[in-house]
Amino acid sequence: MTEIRTETPFQLVASDLDGTLLAPDHKLSEFSKHTLKELFQKGYTFIFATGRHHIDVAGIRSQVGIPAYMITSNGARVHDKDDNLMYSNNIPSDLVQPVIDIVRQDPDIFIHIYQDETWLLNREDETTAIFHSESDFNVEMFDSHAAPTSGIAKIFFTHPNKDHEHLVQFENLLNDKFAGKLNVAFSTPWCLEVMAAEVSKGEALNVIATSLGLTLENCIAFGDGMNDVEMLTMAGKGLVMETAHDKVKNALPDNEVIGSNANDAVAHYLHTHLF
Repeated sequence: MTEIRTETPFQLVASDLDGTLLAPDHKLSEFSKHTLKELFQKGYTFIFATGRHHIDVAGIRSQVGIPAYMITSNGARVHDKDDNLMYSNNIPSDLVQPVIDIVRQDPDIFIHIYQDETWLLNREDETTAIFHSESDFNVEMFDSHAAPTSGIAKIFFTHPNKDHEHLVQFENLLNDKFAGKLNVAFSTPWCLEVMAAEVSKGEALNVIATSLGLTLENCIAFGDGMNDVEMLTMAGKGLVMETAHDKVKNALPDNEVIGSNANDAVAHYLHTHLF
């Protein structure tokens, strides 16, 4: 029988994946897998909180072998431990093509869409495929001149040379045109993401906490991207990775900074402070 630890107020543990819980090769280390299993055995509830697609994350969760909630597409989808959809918030259908039209003027940028159970891409991208090699989540092609518009959890853009400043130009264009209508944020410095205005990992985390009769004060969270800022602000304790972009650290000047994902900093923090 599992037992909730009462020395701390934390009963929920939420973590971003890439740049945070996953190693630099975008895989879970054996130490992190063991730590998550021990976390579950001690009675804590774990939540994957990521920009990735829920099918992709379910594949990672299966490697750990514990029941865990999933916040995916930066909060546009929430699934419970049994893969039931708890929450969904799509990009308004009339905004999908206008968003894509702004960015496809640059032929170098890759355009990705998460639509319900599907990952769509405007052309082949070997770099992004590496991220999903552990889960066998496959991509399908779509025509950027006539994109699907229903069931769109998020649209995101990547640059072949990982040029952050180049993508910032489009961040500014999107924010200027869709201010108040969409949430535009970087998940990594080279991945620009677009969701519905109300979508964030923080709001999604609140959905899970409320369903369990808890509050966000009962949650400890880890992240490294601008798409983590709301979650790290709203959680009872939000930890920032050492390798986070300066924009993240500047947005969260009072949050504790821990080590690198290359050194399993999340797992070590949990061992030191929760175990």
